[in-house]
Amino acid sequence: MRTKSYVLLLSTLLVLLGLAPGARAAENGEWAVYPAASRLGGRPYFYLSADPGTKLTDRVTVANKTSAPLTFRLYGADAYNTDRDGGFAVRTRQEKQTGAGAWIRPERTRITVPPRSAVTVPYTLTVPADADPGDHPGALVALDERIARGGKGSVAVGVQRAVGARVYLRVNGPTVPALAVEDVTLDQDRPLVPGTRTSSALVSYTLHNRGNVTLNPKVALRARGLFGRTLLDRDLAGVPAELLPRQKIRLTERWTGSPQLDWGDVTLTATAKDVRESGTVSFLALPWLAAAVLVVGGAAGLHGLRIRRRRALST
Repeated sequence: MRTKSYVLLLSTLLVLLGLAPGARAAENGEWAVYPAASRLGGRPYFYLSADPGTKLTDRVTVANKTSAPLTFRLYGADAYNTDRDGGFAVRTRQEKQTGAGAWIRPERTRITVPPRSAVTVPYTLTVPADADPGDHPGALVALDERIARGGKGSVAVGVQRAVGARVYLRVNGPTVPALAVEDVTLDQDRPLVPGTRTSSALVSYTLHNRGNVTLNPKVALRARGLFGRTLLDRDLAGVPAELLPRQKIRLTERWTGSPQLDWGDVTLTATAKDVRESGTVSFLALPWLAAAVLVVGGAAGLHGLRIRRRRALST
């Protein structure tokens, strides 16, 4: 009799609630992490500034909202934008930290918080003397030691949950805001026969923060056809609220009702404080049936031209 083999895959789920600055403190319903000397809903994140080579001290509070004690691992983590939607995320405890995550040192790295209670832990943040100026976002993370089992079939998945209080650190020095719209592409979906269904196009582009400060970008999509006619003009909603320094994300936007017969260009314009950059791609919208006729006709014409040339050479 064959027995099922079970594989334990350990993953970490980092929950960083409060997606925009000024939102509530990070929590997941069971525990919360927030700066000490503030109430939940008050100062939800750490906003720090320092010169290179200096040391900061502060305190972080972990509140247990359940009826049982919880044990956590405390660590500092670097922040980044996710590939999926550009959301704010942080590195796991196993990953290498190179910025704020490497500079944060909690006084205690393992704590047990009694039920319906809170524990406050001092920490230091030491900025290296050679640290680059600008923003170095990160978080102070409380990782639950418990491993929740999940998964289906023969694969069992172990999930650890974590909550982190964001750290918005700025190292004093020259700030350089820079933004780029890169690799703009247009993938058209047109009907075989014009007018039989609505056509659409998928606009893809990369939004790249090339500077050293966090940006709050806005992106506008504009399409123009023959003779400069405006086909589309709208602001995009799926843009991340924060694009962290040196981060790039790939985004898409669906254009329903794109032209079936036209020639023009699509321009994406990204703006943030003190920056404005654009990226453009040209397009030719031609019904597939018409395109096929043109191709076949062109091929037939070319073949006929070759035959006439051969006859002329033979006479």
